[in-house]
Amino acid sequence: MTVRDVAERLGGHHSKYARLETGQTPQSPEIVVALLATYGASESERDRLASMARDATEETNWIKPRDRSVNPDLTTLIEFERTATSIVDVSPIMIPGPLQTADYARAVMASGMRAEELEAHVTMRIGRRDVLTRRNPPRLHLFIGEWALREPMGSAEVMADQLRHLAKMAELDNVTLRVVPSRTGGWTPAHAGHFLLFEFAKAAPVVHVEHLQSDAFLSSSGEIEAYQNAVANLRDVAMSPEDSTELIASVIAELEDSLK
Repeated sequence: MTVRDVAERLGGHHSKYARLETGQTPQSPEIVVALLATYGASESERDRLASMARDATEETNWIKPRDRSVNPDLTTLIEFERTATSIVDVSPIMIPGPLQTADYARAVMASGMRAEELEAHVTMRIGRRDVLTRRNPPRLHLFIGEWALREPMGSAEVMADQLRHLAKMAELDNVTLRVVPSRTGGWTPAHAGHFLLFEFAKAAPVVHVEHLQSDAFLSSSGEIEAYQNAVANLRDVAMSPEDSTELIASVIAELEDSLK
């Protein structure tokens, strides 16, 4: 079905629907329902997307509860990772999800999860790293807390393997890894917790914050500016990429010594 086909069915010039599809014109709930009915979408899908359209104002933040199943918020996060030109990942206490090894991810997610469910989540998490090695990958700027390097998740062998993998990924041209030292002498934005800042070629930035039982997608201009300032602050206090690599190597050596 072409844009002209849609225009013939709904009325109006085809350029109107082209602007809707490319995001140049905001979509009202009414036009979303009309389009979905024309496309033959199910009633439940029409209701879901009409609800999204009602909420999709310029200053809206999306905060939704999270459950154990693979949910739409995770799908949204993966789509942001796929389409972003730049990603800033601030991870004070854990290795960032897309850079986790399978064993580390299992240690993180194992509590209270069935075996088959756990493996599905691990597979999805590991698959997210592919975005970093594809053609035209995003720039990934990592700020990892020193605590995350030293806090054991699983055995010492699991941690050593995880840190070796982290060091290898840091060698990619599109990845910049900097460690935020544990003793900075004062408060830094890393103390406030994990967040992701996405920037896109043709869309406004988005911040993702993960809580214990909910996810938040922040898009208001004031929120974005606050997180951009937080990233600038972290650049001032974090170790250089070279010093960060040396620290990771030293922690790996400590872990390997403990295994002898």
